[in-house]
Amino acid sequence: MKSIGMVSLGCPKNLVDSEVMMGVLRRHGFQLTSDPATANVVVVNTCGFIDTAKQESIDTILEMAELKKTGSLEKLVVAGCLVERYRNDLRNEIPEIDAVLGTSQIEQIAEACSDPASFGRQEQANAGRDAITYLYSDQTPRVLATAPHSAYIKISEGCDRPCTFCVIPEMRGHFRSRSPESILREVEQLGAAGTREVVLIAQESTLYGSDLGLRHGLADLLDRMAAAGAVDWIRFLYAYPTTASDRLFEVMAAHDSLCNYLDVPLQHASRDVLKRMKRPGDRGYYEKLVDRARSIVPDIAIRTTFIVGFPGETDADFDELAGFVRTAKFDRMGVFTYSDEEGTGAYLLDGKVDPAVATERRDILMEIQREISLERNREHVGTVVDVMMEGRSEETDLLLQGRMRSQAPEIDGVVLVNELLDDESIPEEGDIVRVEITDAHEYDLVGRLV
Repeated sequence: MKSIGMVSLGCPKNLVDSEVMMGVLRRHGFQLTSDPATANVVVVNTCGFIDTAKQESIDTILEMAELKKTGSLEKLVVAGCLVERYRNDLRNEIPEIDAVLGTSQIEQIAEACSDPASFGRQEQANAGRDAITYLYSDQTPRVLATAPHSAYIKISEGCDRPCTFCVIPEMRGHFRSRSPESILREVEQLGAAGTREVVLIAQESTLYGSDLGLRHGLADLLDRMAAAGAVDWIRFLYAYPTTASDRLFEVMAAHDSLCNYLDVPLQHASRDVLKRMKRPGDRGYYEKLVDRARSIVPDIAIRTTFIVGFPGETDADFDELAGFVRTAKFDRMGVFTYSDEEGTGAYLLDGKVDPAVATERRDILMEIQREISLERNREHVGTVVDVMMEGRSEETDLLLQGRMRSQAPEIDGVVLVNELLDDESIPEEGDIVRVEITDAHEYDLVGRLV
């Protein structure tokens, strides 16, 4: 019986693919190990989105390839987004790779691990013939790689947006939604197994169901999910500014189990930059979106991301973005420097910004946000909030850590619990407890059990 090691890189959407592959492997009788050095076969599920992610994927593949010389590793299988972008290059330039699988082939992982040579010949024969159409269901086996109390659920796959900086359509195919019934069954299954929080993910979650003829697909799905009561907390990630509707915000405000958390990557605020990105809206539109969300869901936490250094971004464009960040006062924010990716529309644009300038602009924005984050966090001091516990702090065993509804797993800050009640046992992972916030830092909060 072969021992399989899985290395999963990239975003939560990629992690779900890795969980499916592990589920398929276990169903076929393979043993799974968390230590690649002891595995007979290693699967690297890669990310290929931007330069840093591609480099991490290549470095990991080469690191695993070394195990063929020093460990028990017999076969190396590479899967995921990098394969969709550089399938032939990977085969030709890294001979230690025994088989590659694209994003629509993940349920064929058992065949690839059992007989990589045969699978590779078949895969090469079919190269270029198969469209990227895969979509898992509630019947698909999964082995959760997250903590038992929290799980991701992919509600749709692919993207049809023309964003000029993005290669997702090339790697993930066209937009397609799972049926509401399949998603609801999966939530019920997870809840019955002890999961307390589900995080709905997609490339564009707020477009969910439009291809199925659903007008308010995500809002209605959340409404049904909350009414079913299978889990305690429900959140969704990756909203799109023009498909985040008032109906969605009204549903969020109506149910306690729906986390009042909006993750909406805006990418920029300058109309000119957004036009070159082929993104909708401008600063005024986005300011109205933020105001609408906060008026309908008063305690909502809003997270966004921006790209600086996009081709043609002028000092005036950046100043407008910085001004928007100062006035919008987002609860959470991430900033990326533009990555010039071949195969994208932006790759062909002129007016490339010096990387040093882009880095400086990123640092300026993050400094503005640090002050805003501290200000927003201080508003929580003295309040009592629900916190889902995650065990000991990653920084020190002397503290416990957990998350409020407004803190998404692996993305945002945490609540550090430094005072325990004498007559209470230490909360278990997944327990939802009441915590009084006593101190605030730029990204984390500190509190005590009450």
